[in-house]
Amino acid sequence: MDGFDERAQRAESYRIKVADEKLEFRDFHVEDPKPLGRQVLAAAGVRPVEEYSLFAILPDGDFEDVRLDETFDLRGRGAERFVLFRTDRDFKFEIDGKHLMWGKPVISGTVLRRLADIQPGYDLYLEVRGGQDVKVLDGDVIRLDGPGIERFVTVIKDTTEGLSALPPADTEFLRNNGIAYEVVAHGGQAGVVLRDFPLPPGRYDRERADILVQLPAGYPDACPDMFFADPWVRFPDGRTPLNTDVQEVFAGRTWQRWSRHSQEWRPGIDGLRTMVARIRHALEVSK
Repeated sequence: MDGFDERAQRAESYRIKVADEKLEFRDFHVEDPKPLGRQVLAAAGVRPVEEYSLFAILPDGDFEDVRLDETFDLRGRGAERFVLFRTDRDFKFEIDGKHLMWGKPVISGTVLRRLADIQPGYDLYLEVRGGQDVKVLDGDVIRLDGPGIERFVTVIKDTTEGLSALPPADTEFLRNNGIAYEVVAHGGQAGVVLRDFPLPPGRYDRERADILVQLPAGYPDACPDMFFADPWVRFPDGRTPLNTDVQEVFAGRTWQRWSRHSQEWRPGIDGLRTMVARIRHALEVSK
C-alpha cells in the first residue's frame, strides 16, 4: 500500500483497519479510544499526515470525513474501518441514493462494487442524464471530476420463480414516495401489490385501491404488462372504465384487469417508477 510504513508502531488497545484507494485493508492498532484523525494516519504509518484525507466507513456503508484534528470514538465498535487518500480534494457520488466520497478523480467498477457491497446477481449502471444508462464492468474506470455528482444504480440481472425481494432501485423509489407494497407470487410468477394506492380525487367510486403489477421473468430488464385493481374501480355513475371488465385471480385474490399495454422499456433505466407513472396516467385519462 503506497505510503504505509511496514514498521508502524503496533499498540494493543484498539484495532483498526485502514485501506488505500484499492480498498486493500490492513490491521493497525491505536492506544487512544478516541484518536484524532492524524493519530489514525500516524498509526497507519503515512507521512506527512497533512497530505492525506481520511474517511471512516460506517456500518451502513456511508463514508464519514474524519479531519486531522477531529476525534473518532472507537469504543464498543470492534475493528473500525478507514480509508485514506493522498489528496487535497474529495469527489462525491451516489450509489442507489447512498452518498459516498472518494479521494481520487477516477474509480474502478471493482471498487464501486466493493464500496456499495453489491451482491452477486446485480449489475451496476452509471446514470446518463437524458440518455441511456451505461453498464459498469469491473475493469471499467469512471471519472468523478466532471460537472455535477455522478449517480450509479444497481439492477438485478434476472428474476426467478418465487421472487421475494425487489431490485434496490424499486425499493428506494417506493420508500421515498411513501408507497406501501408487498411482493407476492402465483403459479411461479412474481408480482408486487401497491397497497392502498390513491386514485384521482373525485373520479371514481372510491379513493383508494390495491394495485397489482405482475413482474415477468427477467424483470427489470423485461417490461411488465397491464395492471390490476382490487376492489374493482368504477366511475361514480357505476360505469366500468373501458377494457377493465375482465377478472383475474392472482395470489389468492380476484383482480380487475386494466388492459393497458406498452412495450416501450429501457433495461437498466425503467422499473416500478415507470409503471407507477403509467398507472397514474391511465387512471387519470380512462373513459
